[in-house]
Amino acid sequence: MITDEVRRVLLTAIDLYPQASEVLRRQLVRLDEPLRVAIAGKVKAGKSTLLNALVGEEIAPTDAGECTKVVTWYRDGPSPRIVQFPQGKSLPVVRRDGALEIALDGPADRLVVDWPSQSLRSTTLIDTPGIASLTTANSLRTTHFLSPEDSPSEADAVIYLMRHLHSADANFLESFRDQGVARATAINTVAVISRADEIGGGRVDAMISARGIAGRYRADSSLQGLCQNVVAVAGLLAFAGRSLRQNDFMALTALAALPREELESSLLSADRFVDGSVERRALLNRFGVFGIRLAVTLIRQGVTEPSALAAELVARSGLLELQKVLHTQFGERRHLLKARSALLALDGVLRAAGDSRLTGAVERILAGTHEFTELRLLSALRSGAVKVPDAELASRLLGDEGAHPLVRLGLPRGSGPGEVGQAAFAALQRWQRHAENPMLTRRSADACRVLVRTCEGLLTREGARPPR
Repeated sequence: MITDEVRRVLLTAIDLYPQASEVLRRQLVRLDEPLRVAIAGKVKAGKSTLLNALVGEEIAPTDAGECTKVVTWYRDGPSPRIVQFPQGKSLPVVRRDGALEIALDGPADRLVVDWPSQSLRSTTLIDTPGIASLTTANSLRTTHFLSPEDSPSEADAVIYLMRHLHSADANFLESFRDQGVARATAINTVAVISRADEIGGGRVDAMISARGIAGRYRADSSLQGLCQNVVAVAGLLAFAGRSLRQNDFMALTALAALPREELESSLLSADRFVDGSVERRALLNRFGVFGIRLAVTLIRQGVTEPSALAAELVARSGLLELQKVLHTQFGERRHLLKARSALLALDGVLRAAGDSRLTGAVERILAGTHEFTELRLLSALRSGAVKVPDAELASRLLGDEGAHPLVRLGLPRGSGPGEVGQAAFAALQRWQRHAENPMLTRRSADACRVLVRTCEGLLTREGARPPR
């Protein structure tokens, strides 16, 4: 397994380069830690709100101003704890109205928040200050954290939030991708059209429009080489659904009982809707205009239980799609992502030392690990740098929709070894024919040979049986 190979070469490097032992030992520990996923984007893109939605609790501060001023790590822990660095100072854990409040005590470059959460057991989430912030120092913290000049990023993967695709977004995605060994992949980045409910002015069909935009971005050649996928998510709605309370449901039910014209007229502006009501202001802050309209519509259509409304809101927010993408693109490849981070760190040590004794070992891991080859090809297919026949089948076979053999081969769940073997053998024959096609360019033929190797690997996994 690649993790074992990387661990062995790190141990060798620790003996050879004692001056870099601390850096290398951190990478050893990192191999066994949860995957580190950073959430990045411009100021007020909805990073903290999305983090809260993914966790299901309001642990990242959110308000109308710029909240995240230092890089903040959220990880699973036995009890709530907040530590401010570089001092290593413990801060008081304060919750007000269910939300965690964090007050810095002097200068800080990072915060670490331990929080008991099942959502954080396999993934550590890292909230970052907004890019293009009015406060230059805040923006630099994010840039230095995700794209440091003299070392690899401490994040294994990134969720990048954007309202629309601007040149600044593309430039940032390019800078995060373009680093050292094994860099020619977009394996570690997923883009999210955040605050997607605001597209279309908060209409009930706003998410339909947002998903259409996400689909167009997925097909945009300028973006395909920079991120693995593009998903539309209404973060505020997702968090409201995951944290729906009985009093929220009662207040929304009361709104649903109002005449349609009266309610729609009040929702034309926030001030008109609130009209001095503390309860309505709280509802607007939690759900937004889109969330209120959608919740009221669902209640009028027959949703009578808070749990049922919560499930519908989460499903319509796009959060489930994002969670599926994160599981497919990050979760199923966590060992590869962490190995990649370790190799990036080792590559930096070798360059700094001007020593090539382990360069061959690193290159052997990269060349001998077929998953890296698959990901490089997948990136080339996405960007259009390489073209092959049956491109959609090729992308799926390379794990674009998931790493499991059934997903790669397009088979239904529950398919047995015989069916897996038949499908893998058929795919093997298909790509062998393509590889031998004299009309293909050399790069295309080489790509087909990679797909042949993938099929061979599927035939040897999990007892798959080829046809007799």
